This record gives sequence, C-alpha cells and structure tokens, in this order.
Amino acid sequence: MQLYNFFRSGTSHRLRIALELKGLSYDYVAVDLRREQHLGADYRARHPQAMVPALVEGAQTLIQSPAILEWLEERYPTPPLLPADPDARARVRALAAVVGCDIHPVNNRRILQYLRQHMGCDEAGILRWCQQWIGDGFAALETLLAQDGQRGPFCFGGQVSLADVYLIPQVESARRFQVDLGPYPHIVAIDQACNALPAFQRAAPALQPDAAGTT
Repeated sequence: MQLYNFFRSGTSHRLRIALELKGLSYDYVAVDLRREQHLGADYRARHPQAMVPALVEGAQTLIQSPAILEWLEERYPTPPLLPADPDARARVRALAAVVGCDIHPVNNRRILQYLRQHMGCDEAGILRWCQQWIGDGFAALETLLAQDGQRGPFCFGGQVSLADVYLIPQVESARRFQVDLGPYPHIVAIDQACNALPAFQRAAPALQPDAAGTT
C-alpha cells in the first residue's frame, strides 16, 4: 500500500493511526500542501478533489478518509475498530462523526485559505474561527463522554475504537490553534491514554518524514 498524505493533515493522521493499529505496512508518499503539490495535474489524476489522503493498493486508489477507514475495517478486521454490537457501533460512529462531520471540515486548510484569500480574515480571525468550532464540538464530545459511566480510558469501552482514531488528530489540531483544553478533562485524558500507545506515537505528525525542519 501507498499512503499519499501530509504530515499535518488531520485526515492523513487518522489513516496513519488506523494503519498502525492494524499492523499494516505502507509506503509513505508525502504530498506537500504548503507547496500546493496536491493541485498538480499528476495528483489530480489520482484524486480529482485534489485532497489528501489517498490510499493506493494495487490498481485501485481509495479516497475520503471515512470510506478508507471503513474499507480497512472490512478488509482487515483484526484488531477491530468498531464493536460487534450494533448499538455500540452506532455510538462509536456518532462520536467519530462529531469530529469528522462537524469539527474538522470547517477548519481544514482549504476553508482557512478561502477565509484568508477571499474573506479578508487575518491570522487572529483564523484562530478565533478555529477555536469557535473546535470548542463547540469538544463541548458536545465532553458531555457525551461524561455521560458514559462504563467508559474506560478511551472514547468507548476499554479498547481503542474508530472514535479515538478521529479524536486524537483533532486534539493535535486544537493545540496548534491554541484552543484551551482545560474545559475538556475527559478528552485530555483520552488523548494521554492513546498517545501512550506505540501505534499513536508512530503516527504522530512530528515524526513523519515531511515534518523535518518544521516547528
């Protein structure tokens, strides 16, 4: 497998975590968003949306991180990232969707670039934008986590799930956008529990080959 990704991309980070958790090896192919490599004709031929990540296996190219994560779960079910019980699966998917549908999409790079280039937002305004939507989503997540009396150290139950795969990259992004994490002790505790695991450590943005020389 080849993973076309960018070290700081939250959606790329999700896939790296899932691949590491499932023990799958892959070739890391860096797509430098800062240099707009994703907008080149070669990459657009692979991914018509000109976005990362893209996962290539054999002759097929998979796009959109939710679809790729579901494919990984179905193709490589061990260890599972979704519980067996349908109600529990719905709970995990809902926690993941708070990040994947409601937080990340309005704070990703192309949205922020549009705000800068077409809406006249300065960097202070960009920070306020990101802090607003991350804060709203984290407040809801914190409530959902607090209501689950059977939750272990992770988002659901006692094992890592798809919800954690979505959450940890968003916490990384929250820190980059200077979000105060003080009001979210459950999220912070989950972040600490996940980042104690080698799979999450290996997937961390700062350890990726294209992160060299960045701060």
